Amino acid sequence: MVFASDSPFGGRFEQTIDDAVVYGDAEMESVLHEGPVRVLVNGWVEVPGGRYLSPHAVHHIGTRVSE
Repeated sequence: MVFASDSPFGGRFEQTIDDAVVYGDAEMESVLHEGPVRVLVNGWVEVPGGRYLSPHAVHHIGTRVSE
């Protein structure tokens, strides 16, 4: 999994992002989730409702840019 260059992670391994976009591919065509996420130390991505996305399914996570 790769984080966007403007990622707020800053070297930390567990982070909550309020307005994220989780992509399943490098071309950013496969959006797996939009909204709040929590990335756990083991690489799993927790989304609302108690669901988790596997680190193998997630290509990268970006943050939405406010207009």
